[in-house]
Amino acid sequence: MKKPEEAQAKEEVAPQPIRPEPAANEKVTEKDTNGDQKPDVWIFTVDGRMVRKELDINWDGRVDLTTYYGAREEREREAMDLDFDGKVDSVYFYEKGINVRRERDLNGDGKPDVWIFYEKGRLARKERDSNGDGRVDYWEYWENNQVDRIGEDLDGDGNVDKWSRGTPAE
Repeated sequence: MKKPEEAQAKEEVAPQPIRPEPAANEKVTEKDTNGDQKPDVWIFTVDGRMVRKELDINWDGRVDLTTYYGAREEREREAMDLDFDGKVDSVYFYEKGINVRRERDLNGDGKPDVWIFYEKGRLARKERDSNGDGRVDYWEYWENNQVDRIGEDLDGDGNVDKWSRGTPAE
């Protein structure tokens, strides 16, 4: 089951715009990596330290991937527009450069529907709000790179009603 601090973290983390407004103290450097005379990489710095990098990976003139960096220029978060519609679909969170959590908005409402947790770089748990009510109703716990057990909330109260073992449901 989810721990209170993880549930709280989910509520506090709202998807950021794929291209947030620059802060007053940020300096931007534009780069053209494909030679079309249009920028496709934007690097934002504060006092010479990189704080954010934006990439246009399909060269349509719009940002598709934004990476945020901490005080030591370690990657802390990546926001992705996977379907190129200008909206954040997926966010990866990092601690000390290691992916610890991923969140995915599957229905396009701007809120995560899937949360994937990693421990020591390995998949540990997946949670999903499969009916769009804002509550987790499906859990997968992983051990040794395979599904160990699956929990399902059948009555919508946020608690596991049914546990099963084996292959995850599609």
